[in-house]
Amino acid sequence: MAKPRISSIDGKLAEEFAVPSHVEEVKEKMAAFARRHVAAGRRVVLITSGGTKVPLESRTVRFLDNFSSGRRGASSAEYFMDSGYAVIFLHRHRSLYPYARMFSNINMLDALKFSGGGGASSSNSGEVVVNQQVLPNIAKALKRYQEVTEGELLLPVEFSTLSEYLHLLKAAAKALSTIGSEAMFYLAAAVSDFYIPASEMPEHKIQSSNGPLQLSLNMVPKILSPLVKDWAPRAFVISFKLETDAAILLDKARRALDTYRHQVVVANVLDSRRGYVVVVTPETQAELIITEEDVKNDVEIEERIVSNLTSAHNKFITQ
Repeated sequence: MAKPRISSIDGKLAEEFAVPSHVEEVKEKMAAFARRHVAAGRRVVLITSGGTKVPLESRTVRFLDNFSSGRRGASSAEYFMDSGYAVIFLHRHRSLYPYARMFSNINMLDALKFSGGGGASSSNSGEVVVNQQVLPNIAKALKRYQEVTEGELLLPVEFSTLSEYLHLLKAAAKALSTIGSEAMFYLAAAVSDFYIPASEMPEHKIQSSNGPLQLSLNMVPKILSPLVKDWAPRAFVISFKLETDAAILLDKARRALDTYRHQVVVANVLDSRRGYVVVVTPETQAELIITEEDVKNDVEIEERIVSNLTSAHNKFITQ
C-alpha cells in the first residue's frame, strides 16, 4: 500500500528527521532564558551559526558538509550583546564561538609559557604566562567574555547534524514565541538544501568495493515558513541569502520575502561577503560596505549589520 502523503512540516520533521533526546530540556532552558531577560528589559535574539552535517549512513562515517565556519554568527553575537540583547547561540559543534573566534588560527601552546622550578620533568606546580604578542587583545576579549558570562547574557546550544538543527530551531521558535515581538531570529547558519531520509540510509559504512557511489537526495523542507506563520508569528525574523552570482542575488532576496513574509533578508555574494552586504526589506534596501580604512580600524561588516537590524527591530516593535 502506498505511503500516505505528509502534508505538514511538523509531520515531516517527526517522520524523516531523528528527534534529539535533549530537545525538550533545551526548549525549557531557552524559554526560561527568554522570560528572564525580557523581564529585565532586554530583547532576545536567537542566532543560528555554522553549517549542518548531512549523514550518509546511520552509523555515520561519511557525511555532506559545507564551507561555513560560523564566523558571521559568532561575531554578530558579540555585537548584539554590546547592543543590549541577550543571545541564544544555536551553533554547530566546534564552529567559531563569540570572543574565542579571533584566536581560532592560533596554536594556544605557542601563546602560553609554563614558568616553574625544576624543569620539564618536575611536578605541575608553577605559573602559566600568556604571551600577549601572540594573543593580541586577549585581555579585552577575556574581560568582555567574563562580563557576558556573569550576566548570563549568552546561552549556547550545540548542533551537529541537519536533523538536530531543524528540531532545535523549532524548539527555539516555540520557546521564544512567548515573548512576541521582543524576539529576533537571526538565521545565519548555512543549512543544507538536501538530505537522505533516515529510512533510506544504509546502517553501516558504505563500501567502496561496491563501485561508484550514486546518491539520491531529497529537498530539505523550508522551515522558515512555519517559523514565521505558526511557531513564532510575532517575532522579527532575518534570513540570509548567499549566492555566487551577483546578478541573481537581489531578485532571490525579494522572492524570499514575498514567499515567507518575514521582515529582512541579508543578501551577500560569496567572494565579497566580508566587506559588502545588502539588507533587503519589503520596502527598502540598504548597502553596507566596509572600506580599507574600516579594515585598518578593525571595523567588521557584522557591526554594521547588527546596527542596521537593531534599529529595524525598534521600528518593528513600535509598529
